[in-house]
Amino acid sequence: MNNNFGLIMAGGIGSRFWPLSTPEHPKQFLDVLGIGKSLLQLTFERLSRTVQSNQIFILTNLSYAELVRKQLPNLPVDNILCEPERKNTAPCLAYASAKIFAKNPNATLVVLPSDHLIINELRFSEILEVAIQLANTEKELVTLGIKPTRPDTGYGYIEFDPQDAGNFGKATKVREFREKPSLELAQSFLKAGNYFWNAGIFIWKAETILASLKEFQPKLSELFINDLSAYNTSHEIDFISTAFQKCEDISIDYAVLEHAKNVSVVLSDFDWSDLGTWGSLIDHLSKDNFGNAVVGKNVFLFNSENCLVNISPNKLVLLDGLKDYIVVESNNMFMVLKSENEQKLKEYLNAINKVANH
Repeated sequence: MNNNFGLIMAGGIGSRFWPLSTPEHPKQFLDVLGIGKSLLQLTFERLSRTVQSNQIFILTNLSYAELVRKQLPNLPVDNILCEPERKNTAPCLAYASAKIFAKNPNATLVVLPSDHLIINELRFSEILEVAIQLANTEKELVTLGIKPTRPDTGYGYIEFDPQDAGNFGKATKVREFREKPSLELAQSFLKAGNYFWNAGIFIWKAETILASLKEFQPKLSELFINDLSAYNTSHEIDFISTAFQKCEDISIDYAVLEHAKNVSVVLSDFDWSDLGTWGSLIDHLSKDNFGNAVVGKNVFLFNSENCLVNISPNKLVLLDGLKDYIVVESNNMFMVLKSENEQKLKEYLNAINKVANH
């Protein structure tokens, strides 16, 4: 247990959950389920089943450090690792992995996003134990694969041996990581059965990921890993600031996983959603007899079907005659969006910003 460390990635801006999620207060810090806990708090609690809470580190942007402190008041301040600028996942994981390795060379790291929803937490913990065992004994880079429920073009896919398709809770070697596919290709993945969604959850020994970074990303390794003497000292902030200024903007998938041969996937069957869009949330909320999901105390729907509504508790709202709409209000911002146009939200926001900045 003492060698297990958690790394929760909490630096994103969650633009697809506008207007509730803003760059100043993004999705991971929101109570999107209306249960009194943010996604970050739920993720922290879930990981605490497997990792001691004082060995969980939050990787976030400098501008969100205070939000993390407020939402996780019992977390040691030193466990909030702030990237001075956004450079994607490889640099921040190089930073965190090197820091923890300098503290404990036997460390095993569980890396997961802060804004995912996992309902079956017990099964999640069981799957993590399988992955941790594999990472420790075989020195594998382990990822979790989720069985796809639809031909989604918004996820990367993991290809593995077709013979292992039904072996949930077991590990199998990764044949190939496949980028976000076309609809036609996603449909063929679904039909084949040996392509699972890449959940972006990783388990590996600190020494294993550092060795992989050294092999496949020598420049990144030179900046963050070659000299560990600054970590856990008063020189760390300056050292990291310089490293981030000089490093490449690159994801851990591109940097390591697509090159390495020692990569395995544990086929996972817990209820998972990356909550990438408002539409992905509706499946996890209770609905009325007409398929409407409502977060808000004073919302009244009439002649309406299959709508997702999220309204501040102090607002009284009447909605009539809506079908397949997303209605969200927050901080003097209001959105009424056709569900079928949800993928256009970023496009709409860019158009609004152009007008606002003109």
